[in-house]
Amino acid sequence: MKKALVILLTGAIMAMSVACGGGSNNAASAPKEEAAQEEKKEEEKETVETEVVEETAETEMNVPEDPMTYEDYAAAAVDAEVVIKGAVQAKQAYYAEKGVANVYLQDETGGAYFLYELPCTEKEYELIEVGKFIKAKGYKTEWSGEVEVIDAIWQFEDGEYIAEPEDVTALLGTDELISKQNKKVVFKGVKVEPIGEDGTAAFQYNWDGSGAEGDDLYFNVSVNDQTYTFTVESYLCGPDTDIYKAVKDFHIGDVIDLEGFLYWYEGPNPHITAVLAQ
Repeated sequence: MKKALVILLTGAIMAMSVACGGGSNNAASAPKEEAAQEEKKEEEKETVETEVVEETAETEMNVPEDPMTYEDYAAAAVDAEVVIKGAVQAKQAYYAEKGVANVYLQDETGGAYFLYELPCTEKEYELIEVGKFIKAKGYKTEWSGEVEVIDAIWQFEDGEYIAEPEDVTALLGTDELISKQNKKVVFKGVKVEPIGEDGTAAFQYNWDGSGAEGDDLYFNVSVNDQTYTFTVESYLCGPDTDIYKAVKDFHIGDVIDLEGFLYWYEGPNPHITAVLAQ
């Protein structure tokens, strides 16, 4: 109804502009006609922008409940209904067939969340920008160790926040690391190790080496003589990104600093988004 009202009002304003312009065809009317055309363009632009906002407001579901603290969220049972709030730190590519996207959130207390297959239109997806707050109500679930929120309804909230990455290098190999799951993190001074059956490659496409350009990149790094597998998730950082290109230039033995999100799959499987130093 709101969208229809906006369009009707815009049409009425345009009709009034034509009526007020008169029927003169002399040279003096040219500036007025140009001004009217510019005004019409601005009105049409405002109408389109308003329609985007209205469509977002119509397709988002209202979440009246107050968000939980991260501590309460962490303590909630799997399959429990949860209400969370956090600022967007990254989003994966839009999956048009399902009308969903995966989104990393983090709040000012350090609590981090992964919204799995968040329902959204393509226009809404464009509005989901890093720093914007989202409140969502869904169900806490777990898949191979990764804790996610699924089947969510959501809305934008006021404010903006971009988290600073936390150095969790010393926590690799400890039970404490999982408490940092889904956070923006850094790993410092890790060494690139061989990956693959022949032990000569610094990276491979897909977890088993079966992929090709455009697929996920997997590579091994070591800290304190323990080896871990890190990933460049192609839906998060595709082949045109700096990190995707950088990993393909890795050499076994390189010592590097990396930034990313602490995703979990049968253990830590960070989704790396940047090389900080090499």
